[in-house]
Formats: sequence, structure tokens, C-alpha cells
Amino acid sequence: MAAGAARASVRKMPAILFVCTGNLYRSPLAAAFFRLLLDSHGLHDWPTDSVGTWARTGQAAPAAVVRAAAQFGARLESHRSQLIRAETLSNFDLVLVMERGHKEALDVEFPAFAPRVHLLSRVVDGLDYDIPDPLVSGEGVDALAASLHETLERGFKSICALASDL
Repeated sequence: MAAGAARASVRKMPAILFVCTGNLYRSPLAAAFFRLLLDSHGLHDWPTDSVGTWARTGQAAPAAVVRAAAQFGARLESHRSQLIRAETLSNFDLVLVMERGHKEALDVEFPAFAPRVHLLSRVVDGLDYDIPDPLVSGEGVDALAASLHETLERGFKSICALASDL
């Protein structure tokens, strides 16, 4: 096989971005849990990351979030918050948001990327509901982590299928 033909047959692995508001709780947990699932299925080359719609860049994940992630084998000690940007969106095939408001905001602010943006609950359960922000809902971080972990496990195949189709 010629070198050019070999390069042409290499398929880019789907890249998945998780989005929440501050990029300190929900989206870093979701990205870390999804990374564990990808790795456990031998999909090590699938890029994942997380950003926030209103994030202050460079903030560390709160200690409670780091501890909650560790209960499921994920590590968030090195996580630093990032604000969503068009440049970031351009690097991801699938963008999974935690709230309907996130989807609406991204569709308006970044219309070119709207076909990539999906509500996590819609992809997993076929229903439109928000993943609660613990800073607003009062839900504990451990409960959020357990719920997100279970949601991503349940929706793993659907998420991978959607990312592969985009």
C-alpha cells in the first residue's frame, strides 16, 4: 500500500467536549468519567475535555469534586477551568451540555457549531432535562458524581454512536 493510501485510510477518532457553567463541577466530572469508560473499552485515542459557558479560566476543581471523582477512580487534581471558545469547539465532533440553557446559548453564540451541540439527557435518555448544578440545586457533590457516573455508563453506547456519526 502506498504511503498516501495508508494515510487516507486513517480515520480521526471522535472528540467529545462536555460543557457546564463554571467548568468546576459537572463538566469536569463528566469528562473524567467518560474518559474512564473510553479507556475501559480500549478507546484510548478518543479525545475528551470540558469547558464552561461562564468559566473563569484557570480555577482548580474544588476539593469536594476531586474527592468525589476519586471515589469512581477518576483524577481531577490537575483540572483547570476553561471558558468555551469557538476555537475549542472547532476541535470537537460532539459537544454535550448539562442544561437546556447551555444548548440555547451555544446555538446562538456559535451557530456554526449548533449541529454538534446536544443535551446530555437527550442523548442518554431521549428526554430534555437539566443535570442539576450543585451550586444552585443544593444537591451534594457526591450525589452529583454518582448520578453523572451512572448516566454516562447508561448512555455510553449512545454517546459513542452519535460521536461516530457526526
